[in-house]
Amino acid sequence: MSRPVILTAALTGGADTAHLNPAIPVTPEQIANEGIAAAKAGATIVHIHVRDPKTTKASLELAHYKEVVDRIRESKVNVLINLTTGPGARFTPGDVDPVGLGPGTTMKSPEFRVQHIQELKPDLCSLDIATMNFGEYAFVNTPPHLRKMAELIGKTKVKPEIEVFDLGHVRLAADLVAKGMFKAPPLFQLCLGIPWGAPASTEGMIAMRNLLPAGAVWAGFGISRFQFPMVAQAVILGGHARVGLEDNLYIEQGKLAPGNAALVERAVEIIKAIGEHPASPDEARKILGM
Repeated sequence: MSRPVILTAALTGGADTAHLNPAIPVTPEQIANEGIAAAKAGATIVHIHVRDPKTTKASLELAHYKEVVDRIRESKVNVLINLTTGPGARFTPGDVDPVGLGPGTTMKSPEFRVQHIQELKPDLCSLDIATMNFGEYAFVNTPPHLRKMAELIGKTKVKPEIEVFDLGHVRLAADLVAKGMFKAPPLFQLCLGIPWGAPASTEGMIAMRNLLPAGAVWAGFGISRFQFPMVAQAVILGGHARVGLEDNLYIEQGKLAPGNAALVERAVEIIKAIGEHPASPDEARKILGM
C-alpha cells in the first residue's frame, strides 16, 4: 500500500517577487484562481498570503483574504485552505535610533495577526515559531506573542501549521507542544534554505526532523533550486511536502514556472515515482486529526 503524502501549494508569499515572474498572482482573483488550479493539479492544501493589487507587495488587508477564501469555497474545489499569520513580524532598526522602527517594519499585535483566522475560519493556518535574521531584516516572533497567537487560534478550532526555520525553533515549538498549546497531533513545516535559517539539505532536514516531539506530523520544503530535491527527500524520510511560487519561481533551470499548477504536477510526479500518492483532503484530515 502506498502512503498518502499531503502536498501543499504555497501560492504567492509575501516577498517582493512579482516583478521576477509574471505568473506570480497578485489580485485576490488571481490568487484564488491559482489555488483552484493547484488543487485540480493534485495539491491537498493551498497556503495563502495576499498582496496589494496596486503595489504587488505583501498586504495585511482582511478584505483581500476574504475575497480569496470566498472564491475558492464558491468554486467547490476539494482542497484545504491554509492562511498565513506570518505578516506583521518584520523589524528593521531605525537608522539613527536602533530602538526605533526603521523603514520596512511591519510589527503588529498577536490579535491583529490572527484576525483573519478568527473571521474566516480556514482549515489551517501557519504559525511561525521563529525569531531570526530573514534576509536583510529581522523576523520577530517572541514566546509571549506565540503563546497568545496559539491561544487565539486554538479558540477558533483551526489547525495550526507550526513553521520552523532552524533547530532552536523546533526546540521552542516542542516546548509549546509539551505545555499543551496545540491539539495532537501537532503539524510541523520544516522550512529550509531561507536566509539565514537551516540549509536545504538532507542533513538539515534530518536534524530538524529528529528533534520533533513524538507523534508529530511533519512536512518539509526547500526554496529555489532545492524545491524539488526537498520534495523527494521529505517523502523518503516519511514526511509530507510543499511546493509553489512562494518558494520557487522556476519549473527547471532557466525556465520560469507558468503557474503553481505546473509545480504541483512536478511534485506529484516525484511522489508517485517514489511509490506514494498525493493525499486527498479527506485523507489529510485523518492524518492531521481534524
